[in-house]
Amino acid sequence: MSLKGRLALFLLAMVAAACAPTAPAPLAPAETDSPLPTRSASPTPPPTATPTASFTPTATPKPTFTPTASATATATVTPTPEYPPVTVKMQANCRYGPGTAYLYRWGLYPGDRADVRGRNWSGTWYWIHPFNLEGANCWASEIVFEERVDISLVPVVQIPLPHTTFAGPPGNVQAVRNGDSVTVSWDDVPLSDDKRRGYLIEAMICQNGVVVPYIVHTDASSYTFEDEPTCSEPSSGLLYTAEKHGYSDPVEIPWP
Repeated sequence: MSLKGRLALFLLAMVAAACAPTAPAPLAPAETDSPLPTRSASPTPPPTATPTASFTPTATPKPTFTPTASATATATVTPTPEYPPVTVKMQANCRYGPGTAYLYRWGLYPGDRADVRGRNWSGTWYWIHPFNLEGANCWASEIVFEERVDISLVPVVQIPLPHTTFAGPPGNVQAVRNGDSVTVSWDDVPLSDDKRRGYLIEAMICQNGVVVPYIVHTDASSYTFEDEPTCSEPSSGLLYTAEKHGYSDPVEIPWP
């Protein structure tokens, strides 16, 4: 037989062997359905909770506050400034400034009462509040009163003069020195007779080597001062027109 024929027979044999039925494998013995062993252990009862003591809060008493006596505040009393009282012993004029050169402000009569609110530098004039002059003060000489005031208890005061708009200040104010004399002159300010009150000069002049205040009233349009040229401080002066309602603005005197 040729090689080709033998190969064909071999392949046919292989196919036949593959298609032959295979003998079944023997079954393994079945497992026995033995009952499961019953557990004899008794169930463990759940643990019994041990009761804990409940806390009943005890109210803690609040501390009793016994107030202690506090010191009673004492009001601090600020003393009202006391002004020295005075009694008028003679009829006199109370003025707008500390001197007879100033205009009349109020009339004083024996027995009138007042208190002293201030004084001039020398203590010779008192700035008083008359009890019968409501809300106003004026100047009176110390000789008008029965009492003498301790001037160390009374302050020196400078009170502004009442101002008028009915009269203007003097013009063309000049001053000429001749030795110890100084003559001040100015142009007259025309005013009706019922309003005219002349002129006021507040000067600081040198006398005996000391500069002192010198207040003068004049109806003329010039005035001569005795003024030494030897003081270390210069002399000076202010000039006003006086009118029944008060004083004009001042003019500074060009003191030589």
